[in-house]
Amino acid sequence: MATIGDVAKAAGVSRSTASYALSGKRAISLEVRRRVDDAVRELGYTPNAGARALATSQTMVLGLLVQFLEDEFAPAMLQYMLGVSNVARELGYDILMVTDGDGAQALRRITDSRMVDGVILMNVAHDDVRLPVMRAATVPGALVGLPGDCTGMDVFDLDFEEAGRTMVDHLADLGHRELVLVSQPEHVVERGGAYVWRLRDAALAQARSRGITLHAEFGESQQPAVGRFLDDLLDRHPQATGLLVHNEAAAAALPSVLHARGLQAPRDLSVVGQYSDEFARTFSLPFSSIESAPDRLGRMAVRQLVRRIEQQDPTEPHVVRFVSPELVERGSTGSPAPSRADQR
Repeated sequence: MATIGDVAKAAGVSRSTASYALSGKRAISLEVRRRVDDAVRELGYTPNAGARALATSQTMVLGLLVQFLEDEFAPAMLQYMLGVSNVARELGYDILMVTDGDGAQALRRITDSRMVDGVILMNVAHDDVRLPVMRAATVPGALVGLPGDCTGMDVFDLDFEEAGRTMVDHLADLGHRELVLVSQPEHVVERGGAYVWRLRDAALAQARSRGITLHAEFGESQQPAVGRFLDDLLDRHPQATGLLVHNEAAAAALPSVLHARGLQAPRDLSVVGQYSDEFARTFSLPFSSIESAPDRLGRMAVRQLVRRIEQQDPTEPHVVRFVSPELVERGSTGSPAPSRADQR
């Protein structure tokens, strides 16, 4: 296994110069840095993590705290995780993923022991019990998701309020007067999933302002319950001409439900979802949707976290940044069709 001494010898520099070229702790000429980089590639050199941590007080590891909850659709969560892991790798950091159900205790364990240089928190709740631990930690953290109190945190999230208004406006502009919104299961809200009520409340308010009837329903997250729920939903709202879907499991199940009922979008029902373009491709979803931008949010959070780790400037103000919603057209919306009740 190659050592830093081997790298220095191959590059024709001292051990300390090679070390500084790799760590960036001192200014090194571009020519010397190039020779060191070439030697690293030729020798397949990998820095010893333990030695590096002792020398620099950095592990080059980021903690990722995430939970796979039964009432949330796992494939959607994976999109956020990929965004985090991909950009971390680009920046030279490894990921330590922690899925401990007791998130506060797990966070305290990895930060007190300095196992990581910083932490990304996902599944962020409105009153998240991990936040007091994160604020007291000696390493910085970044959140993908908006808590009730953002003090001392870098926060990145989709503008769910604007997403809800955009979904309603899109169908209202096409002439729809009665819509149905399918949200995540109600216990996601009870657990503190603020993104659910942020979109729901904004959509309801926008519908009222435009004189539109909007039936807001909490959906399911597992098959076969989600399929039965959608069937029942369509039976209970036969006058509705548009469907807003803020529930990935429902969006994935909807094509088969519509097919079984002999319905097509937009011929019989206009549909707008809220999920990522990658999610739409994975499940072959034909519905127009608001891009949830999970990979972009993950990248933003990691870049800001690494910036804090490497600059070590405690005076830099924390940021709260929202990604603006973007409607991706896939041809599933149009002018209101005759209500399904009239078609009977």
